[in-house]
Order: sequence, then structure tokens, then C-alpha cells
Amino acid sequence: MNSSLGQFYPTGSVIHKLDARVKIVLTLCFLMFIFISKTFIGNFVSLIFLLIVIYLSKIPTKVILRSFRGVMFLLLFTLITNIFFNQTGTLLFQIGFIKITTGGLLYSSRMIFRLGILIVASFMLTFTTSTLDFADGLEALLRPLKKIKFPSHEIAMIITIALRFIPTILEELEKIKKAQMSRGVDFETGNIIKKVKNFIPILIPLFISSFKRADDLAMAMEARCYRGDINRTRLKVLKTSKNDYIAIGFLIFYLIIIVLIRFTIEV
Repeated sequence: MNSSLGQFYPTGSVIHKLDARVKIVLTLCFLMFIFISKTFIGNFVSLIFLLIVIYLSKIPTKVILRSFRGVMFLLLFTLITNIFFNQTGTLLFQIGFIKITTGGLLYSSRMIFRLGILIVASFMLTFTTSTLDFADGLEALLRPLKKIKFPSHEIAMIITIALRFIPTILEELEKIKKAQMSRGVDFETGNIIKKVKNFIPILIPLFISSFKRADDLAMAMEARCYRGDINRTRLKVLKTSKNDYIAIGFLIFYLIIIVLIRFTIEV
């Protein structure tokens, strides 16, 4: 499967060189600000700021579009459910109990637009941050919680390993699917129940392969005397630079615009 979901795409851009802690915090703030903005104009402003980040990161557009393959079902499901279950506004089309209204189309298009921005913003974090930098940045942000015995290092390691193995699992899924298709399994024809049953020969080998890979990883870490955060040192120490403070100022400027739009414009 030619998917870029969860992969690091190095380009040496100014976004890649930002402190991982700053990128994680700014991404989380950006995602929260999108929920504050409930208008088309606010979402459009969010899209402009996101496009600026994409341009500065020098990541090709085809890489970003290719990453949507893994979440296309979620987008289509959200679009259909919001169109059919939102019955506000003027009635445009009706077949039996299915009604499509202007309010449903408007609300669903707004939801898809906002959800697309959320997905791309999340992808940009993984595209511009390597696995090791992400782990170090997340652990540094969670380090104050160690005072209450919170396993910050272990949690950061779990999240990092999960993100790291997303592309691997997707490739394994595609290999198993092709192997089952060569044995005569049909994933295209039949009703929804038959299609779900046909995916059982894929899910079982995928789960077994994932557990085996997890066991191999645990044995490899144990063989290398991995002991968590006990007396652990780092080759690369995270440091903030001038560009990090510029990025923070850029986000504050974005927040001010979103708040002004939120309380002054209702479109």
C-alpha cells in the first residue's frame, strides 16, 4: 500500500527544524482552535494558516493527498450521516424516509471541511517530526507529571511505537489482502454482511502478525537492557531557537483572528 500515513518525510525545512515540544503544543492548540471556530470564514482562515505551514515544510502535495486514503471511509461516513440525519432548512430531495435539506448539506460540508483541516494538521506533525524527536518532545512535556508517579517515559514510548508501526501495519494489511485475493477470496461482490465476513481471513493473520511483531520488539528491547527512564541520557538535547518563538507568535496571531471572527461574524 502506497500510503504516507504516519511517516516522517524529511525535507530539511524550517518546520522540520523546530523544537519537537513546540510543534506538539502548537499542533494541539491549533486543533483546539479549530473547534472554537464554528463559521466558514473561521475555517477558511484556519485553512490559510495550514497552507502556509505546508508551504514552509516543503512537503509535496501528492504526499499529503496520498495520506487521505487511510481516512477516506471516515470522511465519507461523516458526510453521509450528517446529510441524512440533519433535517433543517429547505427540503431539496426525498426518497421515502430519506430527506436531503439545505441545512444538512451546509452542516455536512462544514463538518467535512473542518475534519479535513484536523486530519491534515495531525499529519503535518508526523511528516515534520521524526520518531525519536517526537518521543523526546512528548516525554519532556509529560515530565512534570513524574512528581505524581506518572510514567511519562513509558507513555511517550508507547505512543511513539504505535505511530511508528502504522505504516508497517498498513503494508502488512495490503500484503495479506493480495495473498487472500490470489487464493480466490472476493472482497468486492456481495452484500455488506458477506463483505464483512470476507475480511475475517485478513484480520486474523493481521492480528497474529502484529502480536508477533510486538513480541519480537519486546525481546529486542530486553536484549539491549532497556530499563525505561532509569539513568537514561540522550544524544540530542532539545533546545528552543528564535524560529520556535516566531512560530509561537504566529499561532497567537492566529488565535486572535479566530477569537475575533468567533464573536463578530456568524457566517
